[in-house]
Amino acid sequence: MPTALVTGATAGIGHSFAQQLAARGDDLVLVARDAARLEAVAAELTAAHGVGVEVLAADLADRDGMALVEARLADRDRPVDLLVNNAGFGLKERFLDNPVDLETAMLDVLVTAVLRLTHAALGPMTERGSGGVINVSSVASYLPRGTYSAAKAWVNSFSEWAADEYRPQGVRVTALLPGFTRTEFHERMDVSRSSAPSFLWLDADELVRTALADHEAGKVFSIPSARYKAIATLARVVPSPVLQRFQSLGRK
Repeated sequence: MPTALVTGATAGIGHSFAQQLAARGDDLVLVARDAARLEAVAAELTAAHGVGVEVLAADLADRDGMALVEARLADRDRPVDLLVNNAGFGLKERFLDNPVDLETAMLDVLVTAVLRLTHAALGPMTERGSGGVINVSSVASYLPRGTYSAAKAWVNSFSEWAADEYRPQGVRVTALLPGFTRTEFHERMDVSRSSAPSFLWLDADELVRTALADHEAGKVFSIPSARYKAIATLARVVPSPVLQRFQSLGRK
């Protein structure tokens, strides 16, 4: 059986990845900060799908926690066939209203963890000549929305480069760019779903199904739904000062 490692696997998009990968028969390595919640998800997936589920309680804003996951990905005796870099969080306030340590922690989770975990995974994958990485980015990467958008723009660039660099060695890399999604993400930011129009909210299960299909098809970017494809296209041609007028969307 193939094995997939999913970060941020206890809720939202990460939990949907875990469910859908288990349903197709993948064994799992689940990573999140909350050990009790990890164990509950592991028990749920094992009972429902009969797959093996390993849990790693780790905070990816902490280098020791990150190192634990890196070591698991680099283990040649227990190969990971698919890495899903999903863990992340956002900040409600604007840059100067946030403590710089909190901004740094977000950067560590959104950028440093993606870099280090992908580096750890790619070694064994390229040696075997097979494997895959899905990096969860955001349509916000095309918008001027502070350090979150800047971090996700890095994820896009890194994923596109890695897809071209390692495709000849049998490794697929995909960046998933969701928009507003019905998960705990915005609740943790203390942001109401009414802060964005209802038609913009996506279903996590549907976007994960799209992402997995796009990854299997070898697509570098997966943008779920026609409306977000249109938004992504427009965002690349509309002048930045105009886009900045909408910074409060999804933050109230």
